[in-house]
Amino acid sequence: METYAVLQLLWWLLLGVLLIAVAVMVGMDMGVGTILRHVGRTDTERRVVLRIIDPHWEGNQVWFVLGGGAVFAAFPLIYATAFSGFYIVMLLLLWAMILRPLGFGYRDHLASARWRGMWDWALFISGLVPMVVFGAAFGNLFLGVPFDFSWNLTSTYSGSFIALLNPFAILCGLLAVSLAVFMGAVTVMKGAEGVIHQRSHRLARHASLLAIVLFAIGGIWVYTMQGFVLTQSPGAGVPQTPLQQMVSVAPGAWFANFRGQPLLWLLPVLGLAGMLLGFLAANARRGLLAWWFGALAWTGVISTAGVALFPFLLPSSLEPAQSLTIWNASSSELTLLWMLGFTVVLLPLVIWYTSWAFYIMRGKVTAGHVESDEHDY
Repeated sequence: METYAVLQLLWWLLLGVLLIAVAVMVGMDMGVGTILRHVGRTDTERRVVLRIIDPHWEGNQVWFVLGGGAVFAAFPLIYATAFSGFYIVMLLLLWAMILRPLGFGYRDHLASARWRGMWDWALFISGLVPMVVFGAAFGNLFLGVPFDFSWNLTSTYSGSFIALLNPFAILCGLLAVSLAVFMGAVTVMKGAEGVIHQRSHRLARHASLLAIVLFAIGGIWVYTMQGFVLTQSPGAGVPQTPLQQMVSVAPGAWFANFRGQPLLWLLPVLGLAGMLLGFLAANARRGLLAWWFGALAWTGVISTAGVALFPFLLPSSLEPAQSLTIWNASSSELTLLWMLGFTVVLLPLVIWYTSWAFYIMRGKVTAGHVESDEHDY
C-alpha cells in the first residue's frame, strides 16, 4: 500500500481515538454538569459534586481542542464543509461551551441562592447541549448531509437547522447523553459519599440500561435505512477531489463492511458489553470499574459508527457522488507525515499528564471539605 494511503488510514484511526477521548473525558464532565441538580439537592451537595471534577474539567477540554485541530489539519475539506454548513449548530455548541467556564468561575462570587441557582442551570445546559449535538452529528452522518460542490470545490449547504434535529439524530443525541450521564454518575459515585453517592448510583444504573436500549434501536434503524457505497474512485492514496468518484445508495449498505469482515461485529458487541458490564459494576457500587466499562462502551459505540461509515467521513444526501471520504478530503502526504511525528511525541505526554492528575487527585470529597472554604463554588 502506498505511504500516502497508510497515512490517511492512520489519521482516520487517530481521529477515531480523539473522538473517543472527547466522548469519555469531556463527556464525563458534561455528564456531571447534566446531573448536578439531581444528585445535589442543596448548595453544599452541589459544591461537593463540582469539587469532584474541579481538578480535571479544564484539562479534559484539551481533548476537545485536539479533536477539532485534527479535523482541521488532517481533513481540511471536512472542516470547511461541516463548519460552513452547520454554522448555527456550531454557534450553539460554542455558546454552550462558553457557559461552562463562566459557571465554574462565577458561581462562588455570591452566596445568593438565586445567583448560584442560575449558574447551576448554566452548567446543566452546558453539559446537556454539547452531548446532544455530539450524538446528533453522528446520526446525521448516517442519513447524509445536504451539501454539494461547484466545479471549483465551493460547497453549498442546502439544509436547515430544524432538519438536523430529525428523529434518528435525536435518538443518537439521547444515546450520547445517556452514556455521558452514566460516566458522570459513576464519577460522582466514586468521589462522593452518603446521599450523593446513593443518587448517582441509581442514576448510573438507569442511564446504562437506557443506553443499551437506544444503541440496539439505533442499530436496527441503521440496518433499515439507505446507506452509501463507494463504487468508483481514483483509489486509495491518490490525490483526488470529490468530483472524481461514483457512489451508489442502497438499503442496508452501512452494514457492508461488517458483512465483508465478520470480525468487525466485535465492535458493537464491545459497546453493548461495556454498557452491560457498566450496569453490573455500578450496581455493585464499583465506581472506578464502572467508569472503565463506560469508557469501553464509548469505544465500542464510536468504533462501530466509524467502521460502518468507512470510508465516508461526510456523506452527501444531495449529491451522493460528491460525498467526502478519507481519500478525497485529507491533507497532503507531507502534512500528514509531519502531524504524525508531532502526535507520536505529544499525545503520550497528554495521556501521561491526564493519568497523573487523576491519580494525584483521587479520593473522596465530603461536605466538610467544601464547608471549610466559603469560596469553593
